[in-house]
Amino acid sequence: MKENYFCGYTIGSDAFNKIAVICVPLGRRVLIIGGKTALSKSLDKLKTALDGQFDIADTVIYGNECYSERMRELYETYKGADIDFVIGVGGGKALDTAKGTAYLLGTPVVTVPTIASTCAASSALSVVYAKNHVFEGFWHYDKPAYHCFIDTQIIADAPVKYLRAGIGDTLAKYYEAEFSARNAHKSYADEMALCISGMCNKPLFADAAAALDDCKNRRISDSLENVILIILISTGMVSMLINEKFNGAAAHALFYGLTNLDGFEKKFLHGDVVGYASIVQLVLDGNIDEAVRLKNFLKSIGIETTLSERGIIPQRQAFDNVLQSAVSDPDMEVIPYEITADMLFDAIIRTENL
Repeated sequence: MKENYFCGYTIGSDAFNKIAVICVPLGRRVLIIGGKTALSKSLDKLKTALDGQFDIADTVIYGNECYSERMRELYETYKGADIDFVIGVGGGKALDTAKGTAYLLGTPVVTVPTIASTCAASSALSVVYAKNHVFEGFWHYDKPAYHCFIDTQIIADAPVKYLRAGIGDTLAKYYEAEFSARNAHKSYADEMALCISGMCNKPLFADAAAALDDCKNRRISDSLENVILIILISTGMVSMLINEKFNGAAAHALFYGLTNLDGFEKKFLHGDVVGYASIVQLVLDGNIDEAVRLKNFLKSIGIETTLSERGIIPQRQAFDNVLQSAVSDPDMEVIPYEITADMLFDAIIRTENL
């Protein structure tokens, strides 16, 4: 077991053993919100860790998406239940739902990620979708989770595709932060975040292949632990330190634009697509050498690097909603130069042929 109170995490196959010690200041009455599969893999172990110290008010399946309506529904259900804190269990959507519900209830939130696919466990925001699975917006919070408990064996036992997607999403944090903040005035916190964003790049190129192999074989290792921490913690630290307007750029904007394609968000993992979209951003920015380097790396770990590999043929007229949504996305508010729909589409086509 390893702990870091400054960054607010405990990691190890016995990480849950510290829940009682760390969470006792929050109170006794807890609401657990999680994914169906995530709870099936972790709830017994979690209840053992809580037993005798905490009163579980309820255990709730969050649903299948982070909807604002669902978070408000949970708030209405439990606002009179004297909840002291919320525990979120699962992947990004479950954790984002738990964070939003805790915010509405006015309570702290503790996160228990069961996959390492996004920075949701440590970031101070929720990515919210409309009922048709199209991106709706962000809910920003004034603080991150009180603590993040990372059971490495649970993550090692999860499907390897989620770790792969987490690698793709995390790589984007480096490319997007550098791009958005390039010509802007940067504070001390921004500069620190940009330094930390380097942890979202070079170490992944070094450790990703070994970590994926270990996860595939359900084997805990230093490489797997390092990659888990980079995905779950390093990205969250960048997100919290940096000006929120520098927190994304064309890669995430393109992903959210692509959710306008029927069924896209349900078919493809967020991180896989954001990894691909980082290549598009590099091509758009004229950094072809790095685009080729990233493309080769993503291909080596099994991430599709074109839309055509996903069965999507980009055509200008059919992509108009995608492109207009992307260039008007909040992640594109602060960028080094104006990006038009035509520029973005040209970069998509060039990436197809890279």
